[in-house]
Parts: sequence; C-alpha cells; structure tokens
Amino acid sequence: MPIVAQVFYFVIYLILQVVLVQQMVLFDVAFCFLYLGFLLMLPFESGVIRLMLMGLLMGLCVDIFYNSLGIHAAASVFIMYIRPHVVSLISPRGGYEAWMTPKLKIMGFEWFSLYSVILIFLHHLVLFFVEAGGFSNFFYTLLKVLASTAFTYVVIVIIQYLFYSSSRRSL
Repeated sequence: MPIVAQVFYFVIYLILQVVLVQQMVLFDVAFCFLYLGFLLMLPFESGVIRLMLMGLLMGLCVDIFYNSLGIHAAASVFIMYIRPHVVSLISPRGGYEAWMTPKLKIMGFEWFSLYSVILIFLHHLVLFFVEAGGFSNFFYTLLKVLASTAFTYVVIVIIQYLFYSSSRRSL
C-alpha cells in the first residue's frame, strides 16, 4: 500500500476520532475508539516493528487530544505487537496473499469479526485497566471493556460496509 494512502487514512481516522467519535458515549460505559479501524486494516505484509510504530504514533496522537497520558499509545502498541500472533492463529490453510489487507469484504464476515473482536477486546482491556489504575473496580471496568468492545466493533463494521468495496486492494 502506498505511503500516501496510509497517511491519508491515518489523518481521516484521527480526525473522525477526535472531532466526531470522542463525543459518542453510551450510558457512560460504552466508548467508541474508531481509530482502531485504521490499525486493524494495516496490510498483512507489515512487519511487527512497523505495526508497533504505527500503533505508537496513532495512540500518541489520540492521547494528545484526549489528554490521557499515553494509555492509548500503550494499548495500541500492545495490540500491534499481538496482531501477528492473532493473525497466525486464525489464518486459513493457504495463508494470505501479499496484497491482502484484513478488511471485511476481502476476508469475510466471520474471519473479520473474530480478528477484530479479539484485538479490540485486548485493546480495551489494557486501556481501561491502565486507566483505572488497578483492579479495585474490576466489574465496572470489565463492563466498560465489554460494552466499548461491542460499540467499537459495530461502528467499525458499519464503516467497512459503507466505505470499503471488495474490489479495492489497498487500505
């Protein structure tokens, strides 16, 4: 994928997160982190160092606007480190083509759902438990993790259906 396209999508997802989605909170427990859509759709051929750097950059940019002292960066770097392992666990027998990106219309609904829910859940687990500073409010924090995972997943799937066609080969 050309670097220009990645920079474009990076900026679009960041702007949407900061301007529009930051205000979307359901019942004070479900938060949407749309910027994860960008991280989830980075190409398979990306190395783990590149993935982690992209996670760090996106997370730090979100942290600047949320004034959250690096928790988005930490959670994003963590899921970018874990991503190759998750992908290898759920990969089909033939593997992936070099041009493929983990998008819903390319990989299919079941594969994309499993892939994205695992990574979104892990991101939110790290994010909310680091934010809580421990396990003192375990069940409330777990409720935030589960509700936010569902909310973020639904929004990312809607974005996938609205803006990404199956004929495109890049992000």
